Amino acid sequence: MSADTTLAFDASCHIFSGCGFPAPGLHTFLYEPMFSVGGFDFTKPMLLALLASVLIVAFFWAAFNKPKLVPGKVQMVGEAGYDFVRRGIVYEIIGKKDGEKYVPLMVSLFFFVWMLNLWSIIPLAQFPVTSLIAFPAGLALIVYVLWVSLTFKKHGFVGGWKNITGYDKSLGWVMPLVVVIEFFSNLLIRPFTHAVRLFANMFAGHLLIVMFTIASWYLMNGIGIAYGTVSFVMVIVMTIFELFIQAVQAYVFVLLASSYIQGALAESH
Repeated sequence: MSADTTLAFDASCHIFSGCGFPAPGLHTFLYEPMFSVGGFDFTKPMLLALLASVLIVAFFWAAFNKPKLVPGKVQMVGEAGYDFVRRGIVYEIIGKKDGEKYVPLMVSLFFFVWMLNLWSIIPLAQFPVTSLIAFPAGLALIVYVLWVSLTFKKHGFVGGWKNITGYDKSLGWVMPLVVVIEFFSNLLIRPFTHAVRLFANMFAGHLLIVMFTIASWYLMNGIGIAYGTVSFVMVIVMTIFELFIQAVQAYVFVLLASSYIQGALAESH
């Protein structure tokens, strides 16, 4: 289905006019390439991800390029955001001593994920990039590779496997069962759930907003206007709620990433 149907539908299609409700579906998340280079297709979500990167870099450059003792508004906001991730997440989970070197990565992940989520409610963009599984999966893969490499670097080859599998002789006869469960949980399920948690929340939120938006227009006919007004109120409510969810999902993603790193650096699993 063409990307032109993402939000567009027959403007004359209303309730009682003989046409069915144009329910949103998977086509809401599909975009035709804006252009192609050497067989590589560049789409709107890719453009939004690129713009998010540029905006974040530009913001922090403006905030910290020439820091002042008495910070201006931009520097103050930048410091507040940076300090929130550093003290509120990294220091709390990993600790100040071990966590300091990972603060830049976690700050980058937090604001990048948040910005990708925020596109959902920004006019003209109106699409959460993280509702496409490829983006959360790519970010989760970065965390996964870092976690695995840190585990083996910290504990060595044998110790790394013990850390990952929860190997502990004191567990007695249940140890083989624990090792199998921990192996699959950490190496297979962990990166999957890390990505899907973010993806599923943004996918569902965007789908609900699109559904109530289309429903608002569809019901604008005759007595349906009364229902359309309720649907429009739901659009506003869902948008406000989505603002909260967008920030929470960025927080949770970085919180989990920090906990994985803490587990890799810990003496015992």
